[in-house]
Amino acid sequence: QEGDQRELRSNVSTPCRAGTKETAFVSAVTAAGLVHSVTRSCSAGNMTECSCDGTLRHGGSASEGWHWGGCSDDIHYGMAFSRKFLDVPFKNVTGKSGSGLVAMNLHNNEAGRQAVAKLMSVDCRCHGVSGSCAVKTCWKSMSSFEKIGRFLKDKYENSIQISDSLKKKLRRKEKSQRKIPIGKEDLLYVNKSPNYCVEDQKLGIPGTQGRECNRTSQGPDGCNLLCCGRGYNTHVVRHVERCECKFVWCCYVRCRRCETMTDVHTCK
Repeated sequence: QEGDQRELRSNVSTPCRAGTKETAFVSAVTAAGLVHSVTRSCSAGNMTECSCDGTLRHGGSASEGWHWGGCSDDIHYGMAFSRKFLDVPFKNVTGKSGSGLVAMNLHNNEAGRQAVAKLMSVDCRCHGVSGSCAVKTCWKSMSSFEKIGRFLKDKYENSIQISDSLKKKLRRKEKSQRKIPIGKEDLLYVNKSPNYCVEDQKLGIPGTQGRECNRTSQGPDGCNLLCCGRGYNTHVVRHVERCECKFVWCCYVRCRRCETMTDVHTCK
């Protein structure tokens, strides 16, 4: 089991040499996902090392008619576990050439964890005669991982390029912006992203030529965006399937043979 854990840690935490905004996003989502999963398991009672957050017990505001109760998510344990599991391999990396990249990955890991903490919410349940809500019991819970993912996606789209040479601290690559502080929730990258539209076997990029796209969509699956302005080909695909099936006594099923024609669009 310990060997499997070391192997998993190695696969998850190996420093990304590319250092692009995409690898920054992956680092943040991985760290956030580990916090979310471990914390949820703690609250569900599936782990012996942790449970609910006990620091909130016996608190609240009696004058305002509410108190802490229920099972608050113990995000502190989840964050500590994530740091120990993901950050230790980076800290063991030596060499000046990798120090800036290592610091960047550690920052992006922490940005993912901070996203989970930032989006914690307070949920309450009312108590009282006929639902009068005379008293409320409240607890803290994590947001859905979908909401956390959208938050990190926004950070990805506004990620900050930093200098690849680490001096005293991480700093922006653009000299004119170096006085602007870097937030703990910002995602950082060193190298600009490669052109994902064109195949590059050395980098493992398949390109988008031949990819099926949606002609009517304005999203990432749309032909305008996915085909990178090269246009698309349209061909008709014939589908044959059984349809209008009926049970005949006794005892078999009789179906019709239906054909449909569908337009399929693929990138040039």
